[in-house]
Amino acid sequence: MTIREIAQLAGVSVSTVSKIMNGKDDSIRAETREHVLQIAKEYNYKPYASIMTSYSAKSLCIGVILRNANQMSLYASGILAATQNYGYCVIFRESSDSSEEEIKNISALINMNVDGILLDPVVPDCDSSIKQLQTAAIPYLLFDTDRTDAYNLDFRQMGYTATEALVNAGHREIASLIDQTGKSASFLHGYQQCLFEHNIPLNEELIFHEESLFPSERLSSHLFSGIIVFHYSAAIQLVKTAETLHYHIPCDFSVVSLKTDIQESYCFDISALTIPCTTFAIHIAELLIQIVEKKEEALSAPPFSKLNHTHSIDIPYHSRTKKVISLGSINIDNYMNFKELPHTGKTVTSPASVTLPGGKCMNETVGICKLGHSACAIGRVGDDADADFLYQYARNYLLDTSGIRRSKGQKTGQAYIFVQEDGNSMISIMAGANNSLSSKDVADSEHMFANASYCLMQTEVPIDALIKAGELSRKYGLTTVLKPSACSQIPDRLLQFTDILVPNLDELNEICPGNQTMEAKADFLLSCGVQTVIVTLGDQGCYIRSGSLTYSFPAIDVVTVDSSGAGDAFICALVSYLLYGYSLLSATKIAGYAAGLSTTRQGTTSALVDRHTLESYIRRTEPELL
Repeated sequence: MTIREIAQLAGVSVSTVSKIMNGKDDSIRAETREHVLQIAKEYNYKPYASIMTSYSAKSLCIGVILRNANQMSLYASGILAATQNYGYCVIFRESSDSSEEEIKNISALINMNVDGILLDPVVPDCDSSIKQLQTAAIPYLLFDTDRTDAYNLDFRQMGYTATEALVNAGHREIASLIDQTGKSASFLHGYQQCLFEHNIPLNEELIFHEESLFPSERLSSHLFSGIIVFHYSAAIQLVKTAETLHYHIPCDFSVVSLKTDIQESYCFDISALTIPCTTFAIHIAELLIQIVEKKEEALSAPPFSKLNHTHSIDIPYHSRTKKVISLGSINIDNYMNFKELPHTGKTVTSPASVTLPGGKCMNETVGICKLGHSACAIGRVGDDADADFLYQYARNYLLDTSGIRRSKGQKTGQAYIFVQEDGNSMISIMAGANNSLSSKDVADSEHMFANASYCLMQTEVPIDALIKAGELSRKYGLTTVLKPSACSQIPDRLLQFTDILVPNLDELNEICPGNQTMEAKADFLLSCGVQTVIVTLGDQGCYIRSGSLTYSFPAIDVVTVDSSGAGDAFICALVSYLLYGYSLLSATKIAGYAAGLSTTRQGTTSALVDRHTLESYIRRTEPELL
């Protein structure tokens, strides 16, 4: 096929064809240029060698430089499909991860008069290569490199989508396993963005690197319920490690990985976002051809990664059992020990002091976890170091802290606990951030109520937050337990949402003032909508009133060191053993044991008894109870 025959078929002059084929076609209409090029492609027309003396001559050939053979396998088929579809041939060259070899490859392709070059740079800092291309005035595209002027697959979006797949399944403790590459950094950014937008605190300890040995103890402690993995090979190795330790996916933890469209699946089908290498290669090849042919048509958007299936995704491990929500105060407890408690006009000195995590919300979530259940905390802390300490402490237990939010410019609540030699105590509280807990905070944590069985509430936080928790508890069928601490009255609206009310005698007399008997005050509360009233009486045991049921239990005989956390220990055990299927009377009696044992040690969270210790003690004293 000669240039004259091309001109005749196109209905243009020979000089027009010559200008188009030699890149000197600025004055020629785009429609004419496209028409001539199409005919040249169809008839595989090549200009005479004598004409091809400048780099601007059309060769209908695209050059592709890939950094290594792995990249060749990822992109070759897509580039070949696109160039053949547009009537171009393609020349592939490999740089073998050498910048020097990359420069040589560019020179070779320029000398071959290719119409354009796709460059996968060895390193992002490839200014010498770019200068070489620009000097030759040859169209080029950079791809698959960490540069703003390059075309890349959206690994940030992949990280976001992978994380969101776990969030949508109910996961809050989500880990990531990455390497040190720029792509992996983009993937991690998407993970972090997804956590932020779903109001999930970022835990730096759950970001693992392939270069380090994966800490298998994180599996046994269930510190994360799902993990996203950048490399499919690393995901396979993680699954193999889990299998050797007899963990089951997705029952014990869920996995989402990235996977190229040429990788074969592992024998266990891991849920993965397919990296659309072939589609992406087609896209960039088409884009380069449009530049070469000076077209202004808009290409379709770059390919979007989708999850192939959800075989390795399930609800979180802890969600398989109903959780307990605790909503209330979160404090730092400052203990001081005295031979005799201070009073007006008397100064006393303390030989010892200690600082521990506390507040009824923190106490109860930790207590629930120690007794074998999962717990969620809803509360407020400040933006200080005390808050950091509380978050770190909570990680030692299987409790969900996503409902604990920081209040900017406020201090974390402080409790000042004065303990007398005989174990009696008095407490003063600086509420701090606890006072900023709102009904909106509770509403934002509504997802917790959807898979919970009990909601524990304490009146050391604003009442509107408790009422909202009561409304959500009714909506999702939770049993509510209210501890009326540090309040003089309880609104009727809150009492209507209360299933179990657990005051001590002083609290009962404060919310029901007057000279009536304890029994009469309990009956009054039942008439307000409360289903069960349990009055804790310290070393006198407790009193239960529920419908036609009236019962009293004595306290166990122990040497009391500190009674400040006994009420929290009682509620934790009561709810835990109701969850285990015990009757109200049996659960209450077990709770009395837990409360008594907690007074034998100083502190609140530190003194809360675990299930093994509690049941071992009961089996020695009253085995029939279990």
